[in-house]
Amino acid sequence: MLEIARTAAEVRAFRKRIEAEGKTLALVPTMGALHEGHLSLFREARARADVCAASLFVNPTQFGPTEDLSRYPRDEAGDFAKMEQEGVSFVFAPKDAEVLYPEGEETRVEVAALSTRLCGASRPGHFKGVATVVLKLFNLVQPHVAVFGEKDFQQLQIIRRMVRDLFLDIEIVGAPLVRESTGLALSSRNAYLQGEDRERALGLTRCLQAMRAAAVSGDARGSQALIELGRGVIEEHGLVLDYLDIVDPQTLQPIAEIGGTRSGQILVAAFCGKVRLIDNAPLA
Repeated sequence: MLEIARTAAEVRAFRKRIEAEGKTLALVPTMGALHEGHLSLFREARARADVCAASLFVNPTQFGPTEDLSRYPRDEAGDFAKMEQEGVSFVFAPKDAEVLYPEGEETRVEVAALSTRLCGASRPGHFKGVATVVLKLFNLVQPHVAVFGEKDFQQLQIIRRMVRDLFLDIEIVGAPLVRESTGLALSSRNAYLQGEDRERALGLTRCLQAMRAAAVSGDARGSQALIELGRGVIEEHGLVLDYLDIVDPQTLQPIAEIGGTRSGQILVAAFCGKVRLIDNAPLA
């Protein structure tokens, strides 16, 4: 049976019971609109702890003034059913935003060095909102383990750095990105894609595939040549590129030269109509 908490006091009471029982606890933070990618995170969490908990909260502080907060897909009842089917024991679904952001609250958390590029440049303040809400959840739930998807690669690295810098005793697990049978990375925003847009959106996947193939074969040498190749694939699919880069997986700084023992991660974001999609893959 899935236990649903609406207030911070209810979360604290649950955490005390877990501690009294001597059990380990894993947390999967979500904004709902659950898909197979989220379900894979629950399975990973259950494999790593005695009890799996989740959060369900569309966090307003990570949305910009022109972004899709009001129309972000929501299906609380359906999400609860999926959680229960996957063996989630507890979910924190705040009754309103004031539970996490009470009147007069003004504290924000920022991992500056990792937040200024890529999605951080396109969505100013986004990662400050992400880091703040995740730290609030960590402080309330006090999990031993927290699981995040590698699809949001920059977010994952920011959370890892925050946990390290603030000496939080939490193991951060990155779970593999999950794709549709077509290769499209699973995302709650895929629900916005209609008709031909789903085919056009595959440009992100094919961009990554083309860049990786060229790197392995040696047909394109140097990061800039690979990026130009990927940019062409994005344009061929009628997408509007936001960014495309090859970065160091830990620092998220651009890698100019590829090869040798240095690994690189390709990160891409593009607009399919009004829908902004992201994807990533290791270069090799």
